[in-house]
Amino acid sequence: MAIDLRLPTNSIVRPDKDRFLDEVNPFEAMMSRFDRAAELLDLEPGIYKILRNPEKQLIVSVPVQLDNGEVEVFTGYRVLYNTSRGPAKGGIRFDMKVTLEEVKALAAWMTWKCAVVNLPFGGAKGGVVCDPLGMSVGELERVTRRYTKGIISLLGPDTDVPAPDVNTNERVMAWVMDTYSMHVGRTENAVVTGKPVEMGGSLGRKEATGRGCMLVTREAMNHLGLKMKGATVAVQGFGNVGSIAAKLLVREGCRVVAIGDRAGAFHNAKGIDVDAAIAYVAKHRSLEGFDGADAMNPDDLLTLDVDVLVPAALENVITTKNAPKIRARLICEGANGPTTAAADPILDEKGIFVIPDILANAGGVTVSYFEWVQDRMGYFWSEDDVNERLGGIMTRSFQEVLSLSKQHRVNMRTAAYMTSISRVATVHRLRGIYA
Repeated sequence: MAIDLRLPTNSIVRPDKDRFLDEVNPFEAMMSRFDRAAELLDLEPGIYKILRNPEKQLIVSVPVQLDNGEVEVFTGYRVLYNTSRGPAKGGIRFDMKVTLEEVKALAAWMTWKCAVVNLPFGGAKGGVVCDPLGMSVGELERVTRRYTKGIISLLGPDTDVPAPDVNTNERVMAWVMDTYSMHVGRTENAVVTGKPVEMGGSLGRKEATGRGCMLVTREAMNHLGLKMKGATVAVQGFGNVGSIAAKLLVREGCRVVAIGDRAGAFHNAKGIDVDAAIAYVAKHRSLEGFDGADAMNPDDLLTLDVDVLVPAALENVITTKNAPKIRARLICEGANGPTTAAADPILDEKGIFVIPDILANAGGVTVSYFEWVQDRMGYFWSEDDVNERLGGIMTRSFQEVLSLSKQHRVNMRTAAYMTSISRVATVHRLRGIYA
């Protein structure tokens, strides 16, 4: 039976003429792609309704006493989108731009991301509306612990397993783990991933997302007949994902000619010394003042004439406004949602091969899964073992999506969504609906 997209009364899908009226709404962008894949899969209406709605949405107040003695109340969110395949998995971000719509979209993306690489996890996401860069370490810890207490009813190694995200790191995860452990009365290191190695974190976790980007880029270039040696690369976002992806692409023979972060963008046609840039950011916290390349307009980085573009910053950076100007032959989406749904057909028309976010940056959650497994076994793997297992999963997943893309003559994003939705829908059919 063909799907009737008019069925859900709360549907955000609009008529084609104004479907992308709110181009930068992340949940609408995710759902428009979901709808396309669901239609191609001929998804039955009941399963369709289940999969387009999050299971749980929690909003909590986070009262915290600041260092100056004043009390500030922050808002925190945690969304469990779907747990049919296993415990919810998804990061926690601290940012002033966090909204419920964004968290819902990211939780849905995590559901599809875990499914596309066939991990036994569902999808979740969380966040606190705050400015962590303006906080002391003590204030940040108090925000983290109070937020953790607020969402603790959801947390657990069998229910919801957070990880680092924007503006959070292994130290924040250590605080989450400790807070949870204090409440349950035992040390439970499998409740979060992305922890310090000394607390049960996995070797290779920090590099995993960037490494995954490199792996699928290599597969895509082989498919397109492009040589890695000498290929030019531009990387937007020089945090953990972008910097590691750049470093590993250079090791494969690529030439990174442009990098950028929130402080600015830099270009050097002869190639940027990525290791020097990473060392500079480690010392100065941003690329501001970096003298290893010429400063450039950050907006121009996305439209450089390069072989590979890696948007590894935040969402909605490739839109209908700049998509017609993009000249890269291949885009590897290191960030979540860097391309708006309305920009997808523009990139398709230009013949640009896009490795979608739910596949491109799935290396992080894959090694998070490895960490969770190791914590539960109490037995830890070598970094070489972790990287080898990651390589196998990312390569296999890319080829599965590519095969479906060819079979249905759709782009990689649609094929990735079809792969994920099919896997989640299959589990719902097998489990049935509890009455």
